[in-house]
Amino acid sequence: MIRVYVMVEGQTEETFVRDVLYEHFFNIGIYIDAILVETKKGYKGGLVSYAKVRPQIIRQCREKHSAFVTTLFDLYALPTDFPKKSDQEYGQLTNGHHKVEFLEQALLEDITERNFIPNILVHEYEALLFSNVSAFSDWTDEKTVESLQTIADSCATPEHINDSPHTAPSKRILKLMPEYDKVVQGTLIANDIGLDLIREKCSHFNSWLNKLEKLAEKNK
Repeated sequence: MIRVYVMVEGQTEETFVRDVLYEHFFNIGIYIDAILVETKKGYKGGLVSYAKVRPQIIRQCREKHSAFVTTLFDLYALPTDFPKKSDQEYGQLTNGHHKVEFLEQALLEDITERNFIPNILVHEYEALLFSNVSAFSDWTDEKTVESLQTIADSCATPEHINDSPHTAPSKRILKLMPEYDKVVQGTLIANDIGLDLIREKCSHFNSWLNKLEKLAEKNK
C-alpha cells in the first residue's frame, strides 16, 4: 500500500485527513496520515514561519523516502517568508487559484525532494464548508444558514471567497456564528457535506486529490 503523509498546520486539518480523507484513500490502496507541523520544540500546530517548517518538510521527505509527503496549508495568512511570496510577480496576481499555483511551484522548487507534492488551499480550510452551507443547520439557526448561503451565492465557487482579515471564509463564519468551533464542527460539517460535493465545488482542492489518486494508478 502506498503511504502519503500530509503536513498540516492545525488540528482541524489533522482531523479532516483522518475522518474525511482516510477512508476514501484507503479504499484505493493509499494509506494517508496527517503530521502536525511544529511551531517550537514540544509544541505542534500553527504555521508561523516558513523557516521553521521547511526543515520539517525536508526531514519528513527523507525519513519517509519510500512514501510521499504533501501539505495542507492555507493561502490565507501564509507566512511572509514563504518562497516567492514577496516577489513582485506574486504581488500582481489577483486570482486565488493563480496565487496558490504560483506558490506551490515556488515551494516545489525550494524543497526539491522527489517524493514531495506541494498543496495550498484556496483560500483556507473553511472555504470547503461553503460547498453546501445547509450542513451548518445542525449547529446554528435558519437565519444564519441563509446568511451563509448569501455569501456562497455571491462567489463563483467556495474557493473564490477571498482572504482579507475581514472576509476570509473563517472570518465570515465567525461573524455570523461566534460559537463556531473550528476543530470539532469544522470536520463534522465537512463530513456531512461529503467529499464528492466538496470536490465538485472546489476545483483546486479536487486537483490535489487527483494527484494523490494517480499515485495508486501508477502502482498498479
